[in-house]
Amino acid sequence: MKSKGNKPSDNKKRVISFQVVENQCIWAKAGVINYRVCDNAFDCNTCGFDKAMSRAAQKRPEDVSHLFAPGWSEELRRRYIGANRPCRHALTGRINAPKICPLNNECYHCAFDQWLDEVDLNQELDAPKYMTASGFKIAEGYYYHMGHSWVRFEHGGVVRVGFDDFLSRVFGTMSSVDLPSLGKSLTQNKVGWSFARDQHEAAMLCPITGKVLAVNHAVMEHPEIAHEDPYQHGWLMILEPNMPKRNLKGLYFGDESVHWMEQEQQKLMGLLGPEYAQLAATGGAVVDDVFGNCEGIEWNGLVDQFLHTGK
Repeated sequence: MKSKGNKPSDNKKRVISFQVVENQCIWAKAGVINYRVCDNAFDCNTCGFDKAMSRAAQKRPEDVSHLFAPGWSEELRRRYIGANRPCRHALTGRINAPKICPLNNECYHCAFDQWLDEVDLNQELDAPKYMTASGFKIAEGYYYHMGHSWVRFEHGGVVRVGFDDFLSRVFGTMSSVDLPSLGKSLTQNKVGWSFARDQHEAAMLCPITGKVLAVNHAVMEHPEIAHEDPYQHGWLMILEPNMPKRNLKGLYFGDESVHWMEQEQQKLMGLLGPEYAQLAATGGAVVDDVFGNCEGIEWNGLVDQFLHTGK
């Protein structure tokens, strides 16, 4: 996908979960429809397609037969409605054992579903694969926001958020990171948290709209983790978005994130001057800790150019 200027493409996008086990919609997995790829990170409670299919399934078979695969009525009754209805997490591969759902797939008040979420919040993160753009690391499967934070959609639609490699290398090691409290509601493109380096402070725009479920206390106690490992152990917080797909217009993904990062590197070279621009033209990498190592670079100028929260 192509993007213009400094804004992500407005083309229709779907939420892509990080290291997804299975991307087929549960209605297809259950044999009710022929084929459909999930576009909402298996957050069925906010999925318009799931709601429409649930309504259609309550109608007479002859009224909605055009929506379903051959034999859908029998398959729906056998596998998806009533006592034999399978758990969503078994259908999507999140768990490896067969499980029957006793709650009509209303996961929001399911103790097992909540237990799985607790396990995910506390387990060791999988390391991402990386690609590079103008010398900066980009984690594959992550989304990126113009304010240099990343978003990783995980199973069920929750998202993990952190600083990207560009911000880490431009602003250097932080002396403190001030994260929001649990339960606080954040809004996309509004200030969500802040960090500081000695007497210098900077606010960060939140990349999505949602409620804070967890924060990384290790980073708050040891901010250097976010500098050394921004895409894995240096994550900042986990949010529950109100509607996952609604946040995508403000995020870059895949090729468009590479293109955007290249544009940001060109802006940085313009601030650093012709000597660094020549270095970039020959393939030289940007120094780590630009603010601490490059003379004439002002903190507020970096904030204005790259974080978009400068006063």
